[in-house]
Amino acid sequence: MRDFLTKRLNSSAEKRAEEDLVDHLLRDMDSQKFLTEDYIVQMMFGLLFVTSDSISTTLALCFKLLAEHTDVLEELIAEHDSILKNKENLDAPLTWNDYKSMTFTLQVINEVLRLGNIAPGLFRRALKDIPVNGYTIPAGWVIMIATAALHLNSDQFEDPLSFNPWRWKEIQPSCAAKNFMPFGSGMKQCAGAEYSRVFLATFLHVLVTKYRWTMVKGGKIIRAPIIRFPDGFHFKISHKNQ
Repeated sequence: MRDFLTKRLNSSAEKRAEEDLVDHLLRDMDSQKFLTEDYIVQMMFGLLFVTSDSISTTLALCFKLLAEHTDVLEELIAEHDSILKNKENLDAPLTWNDYKSMTFTLQVINEVLRLGNIAPGLFRRALKDIPVNGYTIPAGWVIMIATAALHLNSDQFEDPLSFNPWRWKEIQPSCAAKNFMPFGSGMKQCAGAEYSRVFLATFLHVLVTKYRWTMVKGGKIIRAPIIRFPDGFHFKISHKNQ
């Protein structure tokens, strides 16, 4: 990544085929002092991680949990088959109204995100001394919020280790805002939060309306601290009508 950035720095703007994020960052280096070469390299790495590893891990967990919970899969299929039946043209793309009608799908996505805890924690910095239960967090210290401690809290989520999308019918928005933070919270929430939900919902729509799958082997999960499948995760996938 550093070599790539060096080459881009040494090339003229006229030689670049099209403008991208790196070009924007390099142009802003003159006016934004925090944009050093080291910072840009770290940003490139971070963006590649959050836009690829997080989504692929979430999708793998979707495959596993849906295969293990046929009642959830059946209701998910029914919801998306209903969307297709209401379309005049089956080849027409999904619309925003289609997405907003995916009530159960969004409950499934919330439950996968709750159990997945793809981001092991959220970081904040203490701006002043903070007293907590007899201890003091000094100003300037970095605080890590372990989201799993919130998402798997039995005081907020009954039987927290079970995969139960229906629980989201009863969870109030105020409770979710304080105890469900897969994309962070407040002004520091991930900019791609809603995009990720739409992406996952669209993927699930195509998956359950056009394909079926069965687990073959693997699927064991460990956290290190991100979810990993140490023995791999193999499944057989086929077209719905085969």
